[in-house]
Amino acid sequence: MTFDKMKLQKLQARQDKWSKNTLKPSLDRLPERAEAFVTESGVPVNGLYTPLDISDFDYERDLGNPGEYPYTRGVHATGYRGRLWTMRMFAGFGTAEETNERFRYLLDQGNAGLSVAFDLPTLMGYDTDAPQALGEFGKCGVAISSLRDMEILFDRIPLEQVSTSMTINSPAAIIWAYYIAVAEQQGVPMAKLRGTLQNDILKEYIAQKEFIFPPEPSMRLVTDTIEYAAQHLPQWNSISVSGYHIREAGSTAVQELAFTLLDGLETVRWALERGLEIDSFAPRISFFFNCHNDFFEEIAKLRAARRIWAREMRETLGAKDSRSWLMRFHTQTAGVSLTAQQPQVNIVRVAIQALAAVLGGTQSLHTNSLDEALALPSEHAVTIALRTQQVIAEESGVTHTVDPLGGSYYIEALTNQTEAAVYDYFRQVEALGGVIPAINAGFFQQEIADASYRHSQEMASGQRRVVGVNAYASDEPLRIPILEMDPNGYTGQVERLNQVRAERDQGDVERTLNALRRACESNDNVMPYLIDAARAYATLGETTDVMRQVFGLYEEPLHI
Repeated sequence: MTFDKMKLQKLQARQDKWSKNTLKPSLDRLPERAEAFVTESGVPVNGLYTPLDISDFDYERDLGNPGEYPYTRGVHATGYRGRLWTMRMFAGFGTAEETNERFRYLLDQGNAGLSVAFDLPTLMGYDTDAPQALGEFGKCGVAISSLRDMEILFDRIPLEQVSTSMTINSPAAIIWAYYIAVAEQQGVPMAKLRGTLQNDILKEYIAQKEFIFPPEPSMRLVTDTIEYAAQHLPQWNSISVSGYHIREAGSTAVQELAFTLLDGLETVRWALERGLEIDSFAPRISFFFNCHNDFFEEIAKLRAARRIWAREMRETLGAKDSRSWLMRFHTQTAGVSLTAQQPQVNIVRVAIQALAAVLGGTQSLHTNSLDEALALPSEHAVTIALRTQQVIAEESGVTHTVDPLGGSYYIEALTNQTEAAVYDYFRQVEALGGVIPAINAGFFQQEIADASYRHSQEMASGQRRVVGVNAYASDEPLRIPILEMDPNGYTGQVERLNQVRAERDQGDVERTLNALRRACESNDNVMPYLIDAARAYATLGETTDVMRQVFGLYEEPLHI
């Protein structure tokens, strides 16, 4: 899209006249609203966008066709006309039996893939009966303490027919080993397994804080899984570089994108230093983004993400295979945007956020449930959340054409602004010495804390209005059903864990854990040793303890 000098001058004169005679008088009548026209990241939004806002825009360089470099318009030429996004609802609570029942319900309702939420003890590498786990059983996901739990979790679910995403980070390699062992029991070879391991440890130090080991040995484990997947699981995404938790911690959209891309690029560099060829593993790197309420900013963020990743992979890191340039990502609607007040309004928020994700070109999507600000989602609530996606897919018409907002003056200008802001963060982190030095210096953490504080101040002052909270509030009491877990679940889980310990071959457990210890102390890839320990029914806590002893524990520095 180019314009000669004379045409630009005419456009500028026309826009100046409109601003003076039409826009300014209108804004003068609404002074309290005029200052509110910014994105959630604080980017000023013009009253009108015209070709002047993208006057240096080049279609081939900046946009291209869908399925063509730089993939701004999408990674697939046919978009959703060829295939809808995967409706992958995040689920997990209580015991493996309860979560297995929810999984099979979701599959019966049209869910196309599984996404496993684990409870906090599992996320931190503890068995359910560990003293550190007391009071946290099953509250934010399913408890997995050994291979026996994983067997129950996927009972009557044929793993060769579903793709499974697992939201696990510090003990990701151990949980993945359990999954591989269950597939082996079902007779499914590793090469046929499809799914995603979140496995993004860098964002834990930045935002979520569910770390165990220091950054360097943690990145060694991530690299081990990437190497093992490249060699044995060609359909598996060995890492899902995750901006979701960065955004939930309070970041802006620009920070979410910049910090996530930096994490992804750092992960690629670790694999390259291992000696892996970039095109042997890069096509299986995936991403995970948040989608908030600022509709157009979220769409622009996702479009800019594809373009930046493609450029960095091709131009900076030298990937030759076009599949390595593709950014494929899962999106989840914003949990932090959900309100306990007037929770039914959350259905509307989720629908807006889901539509933004679809128009941004997501490959898979989870929609949050209306009751998640209060409790784990009920079956009724999760069905509405899934039906929201199905209505968008089947009734809205937005799937009929690829990237329907492409070429919008506003969308393209906002995409360009987002991209420029991301590269500014790239330069700041480079000046600090890279991602891990920036983590150690507290740079990411401080940026997110400052953004979160600004958001809180805007809420308190009323500058940022949230329906049901500081706008249109109501004293009407809550009347929604709350999911209740099995009250005997904890007791049953501990009994099963004790039974596993009593029935297994203890000599086999000790042999496999000793072999794992030697692998951790050497440069061997730990995955074969973790799979052997899983087969022997070594528990999660026992296996993680071996790694704790070898790698040590990470204590976050105090930044003042």
